[in-house]
Amino acid sequence: MHTYLKLLTTMAFWGGTFVAGRQLAGVVPPLHAAFLRFAIAGVILLIVLHRVEGRLPSLDRYQWGSVTLLGLTGVLGYNVAFFTGLQTVSAGRAGLIIALNPVGIALLSALFGGEPLRMVRTLGIVISVAGAMLVISNGQLSLLTSGIGTGELTLLGCVLCWALYSVIGRRTMRGLSPLTTVTYSALVGALLLTPLALTQGGLTKALRYGPEAWASLLYLAVFGTVVGFLWYYQAIQEFGAVRSGVFINFVPLFAVLFGFLLLGESVAPSLLQGGALVIAGAWITNNNGLWRKSTINQARPES
Repeated sequence: MHTYLKLLTTMAFWGGTFVAGRQLAGVVPPLHAAFLRFAIAGVILLIVLHRVEGRLPSLDRYQWGSVTLLGLTGVLGYNVAFFTGLQTVSAGRAGLIIALNPVGIALLSALFGGEPLRMVRTLGIVISVAGAMLVISNGQLSLLTSGIGTGELTLLGCVLCWALYSVIGRRTMRGLSPLTTVTYSALVGALLLTPLALTQGGLTKALRYGPEAWASLLYLAVFGTVVGFLWYYQAIQEFGAVRSGVFINFVPLFAVLFGFLLLGESVAPSLLQGGALVIAGAWITNNNGLWRKSTINQARPES
C-alpha cells in the first residue's frame, strides 16, 4: 500500500508540472525553463546515483548513443514542446492532450517494439484520439480543419517525443539501471538544451527571475523530475511497467484540478467530456495486456 501511495503522489506531482509550467509562461523563456529544470535535476540525480550505486557507472559506445537519443527525445524534444505549448494552452487542456502518451507508446511499440495491436487496444486508441480531438478543438470539431492553435499542435509533439523516449528506453535499460538511464539522459538533455537556451538570451537572466519563478523551476526539477522519476521506477520494480503505467491516466485529472484550484482556469464541458474519453481510452489501451494475462491464468489448469 505504501508504494501505491507513492505512485499516486507521483501522478499528483506530474499533474502539478502543468501548473508550474503555466506559471512560468511569459516570465521565463521556454528554452531557459527546460534547461534549468534538467540542469538542476541532473545534478541532483547524479548525487543520488553516486550514493545509491557507490560510483558513477561507465557506459560503452552503444549505451552513450542510447542515452543521447533519450536526451534528444525525452528531454530536449519533449520539454521544448512542453514549455512552448504552455505559453498559450491552459494547464488543464495541456494535461489532457498529454494523456495521449500511453496511446503513442502503444502505437510505436506496435510498429517498432514487436507488440502487435489487438482489437481491445485498438479500440482504446480510437477512444483516446476522439477525446483528444474534442479537447483540442474546445468542443468545436470544425476547428480541426480550420485552424487548431499552434500551442495544441506543439503539445502533440510531446506525445511523439515521450513515445520515442519510452520505446528507446526499454532497450537501453536492458544493460543499465533505470536510475542510471534517467540520470545520464537528463544530463545529456541539459547539455543539448544549453545552446538552444542561449538563443533566448544569456542564462545570467536567471539571476533576475523572481521567487515565484524559481519556486516553479525547483518544483519541476525536484518533484516533477527527481522524486517523481525515482518513485515511479520503484513502483515499476515492484509492480511492473504495465500496472504502474496505468496510473499515468491520473495525471490529467490532477492537472485539471490544480489548474482550477491554483490558476482559476475554467472547466468547460468539452474539457470534461474529452478528458473522460482520453482517460477511458488510455485505460483500455494500457490494461489490454493485463486482461489477456488474467484470461490466460484463469484458463491455465492448476498443477
